[in-house]
Amino acid sequence: MFDHVGFVVSDFDAAKSFYGTALAPLGISLLTDFTYSDNRHAGFGVDRPVFWIGTGKTVQTSLHMAFAATTRAQVDAFFAAAIAAGGRDNGGPGVREIYHPHYYGAFVLDADGNNIEAVCHAEQ
Repeated sequence: MFDHVGFVVSDFDAAKSFYGTALAPLGISLLTDFTYSDNRHAGFGVDRPVFWIGTGKTVQTSLHMAFAATTRAQVDAFFAAAIAAGGRDNGGPGVREIYHPHYYGAFVLDADGNNIEAVCHAEQ
């Protein structure tokens, strides 16, 4: 349904480092980093950039972004990497049956208070 998503961060270099570390266990890496119209942009993805951060006018509220994991081990590794990179625990890895019986997710808050999740829907 979505082609890509992006949002403004308050500290571009710190956010780029955080997302580079936190998303690596999911196979997602920094693919491009450039300045355009006086704003910096960084695009992360697998084959092409689909998740973007940048500078500019900051958003007044936080958001929720969930990244797909193919295994529960990837969710665990995402959580560990995100915490090590400075993320704050917002719900450690585990099954959330409220969504469905196999929903396995982990949640961290980035430096701007955004709720970043990795989720696996497999029956493991």
